[in-house]
Amino acid sequence: MSMFCYQCQETLGNKGCTMNGVCGKKGETANLQDLLIHTVKGISVIAEKAEKIDPEVSHYVVKALFTTITNVNFNDDNLINIIKQGLAIRDGIKARYKIEGELHDSAVWHANTKEEFLKKAETIGVLATENEDVRSLRELLIYGLKGIAAYADHASVLGYNDQSIFNYLIEGMASTTKNLSVDEMIAKVMKAGETAVNTMVLLDKANTETYGNPEISEVNIGVRRNPGILISGHDLKDMEELLKQTAGSGVDIYTHGEMLPANYYPAFKKYDHFVGNYGNSWWLQDREFASFNGPILMTTNCLVPPKDSYKDRVFTTGIVSYPAVKHIADRVENGVKDFSEVIALAKTLSAPTEIETGKIVGGFAHQQVLALADKIVDAVKSGAIKKFVVMAGCDGRQKGRSYYTDFAQALPKDNVILTAGCAKFRYNKLKLGDIGGIPRVLDAGQCNDSYSLVLIALKLKEVFGLEDINELPIVYNIAWYEQKAVTVLLALLYLGVKNIHLGPTIPAFLSPTVVNVLVENFNIAGITNVEDDIKNMIG
Repeated sequence: MSMFCYQCQETLGNKGCTMNGVCGKKGETANLQDLLIHTVKGISVIAEKAEKIDPEVSHYVVKALFTTITNVNFNDDNLINIIKQGLAIRDGIKARYKIEGELHDSAVWHANTKEEFLKKAETIGVLATENEDVRSLRELLIYGLKGIAAYADHASVLGYNDQSIFNYLIEGMASTTKNLSVDEMIAKVMKAGETAVNTMVLLDKANTETYGNPEISEVNIGVRRNPGILISGHDLKDMEELLKQTAGSGVDIYTHGEMLPANYYPAFKKYDHFVGNYGNSWWLQDREFASFNGPILMTTNCLVPPKDSYKDRVFTTGIVSYPAVKHIADRVENGVKDFSEVIALAKTLSAPTEIETGKIVGGFAHQQVLALADKIVDAVKSGAIKKFVVMAGCDGRQKGRSYYTDFAQALPKDNVILTAGCAKFRYNKLKLGDIGGIPRVLDAGQCNDSYSLVLIALKLKEVFGLEDINELPIVYNIAWYEQKAVTVLLALLYLGVKNIHLGPTIPAFLSPTVVNVLVENFNIAGITNVEDDIKNMIG
């Protein structure tokens, strides 16, 4: 096989991609990403030996892990440059702190040319760990750490950092080079869940203190006649700077995919050229980017390899990179990114082609929902609301994901959906009505805003005087696609949430033994069909 990757839900045959990734990355790209992870392990091993984590190490590990998340970086040259930066940092730590003695392989290797890097990559991929259960637990931890790194990076961009988070990223990565017992590895995974919660708390603080608490909002999904720029991904700092630079330019701004929740923040609502949201989930971008007509700015995942018909209108920034696609450079310290090239192109292009009209409602993050707590509690006590169904997570291409639309439509009318992440696009435009003025779909925001759903559950637990969060009338039907969803899952497990249904498939990287551990300790299950799952989950 030319590669092996099974970190996303759409991996080939739910076993692993072995030639090219279903996501669109080539075999060599996948192998270079493996080598980048290997480099991070080496840096982590040496940083542990040094007993000192310098800022450049923390920053590098976060960026490197985020770079390897699905649908972020497809650029071999860029990946090699990042690896070379890592090797220089690694060697600098060794020299600075006089690290000697026996080291793990990841801490001692060198290469210079692309051929040498790829040769090294042949020996260090996922399958280099022969024991299936050890491999499963290591990969589960690594994927959880990738998501933590993504959320930590978003917070860091806004000036919010927590050294304990960086410390655990390094501790966790170093642990995957050690011969640990199963119990020790499970403990590392659970600590990742704790760190995930702390990271989402930090990011929530960063977002809300910078841009205000999300507000319940009606979001326009139609278009205007001005030329536009479509911004996708998750980076709110990029959103802010783009809005400022386009003010008064005659160019409108639209969100796509996981940037939809930017429409809920008070700081962005003051811009009258911020029109609303265009399109749907990430996997539809090939047709929706084509019909948008204007430039597209990708700030984070999920980028689908762009088609030639619109490739010259795509711009990447931050950690996102794709060959022959223009890249907007990072901001220098205390500076801003320069989006002038994107704006100039927009002015030469047509207005977006309208693909739908109307409005959708969102902004049900924790502060807004807790403000409705009395109304919600009364609805529960009166029997108007029987169940809350958490349908957070990711969307994806597989036809079987229509299950989530059908499930939402089949829910009893006295059930309320709590959602966050791009999974919402499977049902956020359905006319599901409300219960006494409370919409039946409460959208908290991006995938990291799953933290809001946790706060809501904990508040309800407190109000009803319950001892256990699992006594609440809440069920969990979570859809996953990439590694940030794994991070959210680990956070829920750390908080003691049980009876989670995970789909549309059980992750390929979970061995039967590890699945059994999750079933025995947390009663995790898969999904079957809508009718049976409604009976089992709702009753």
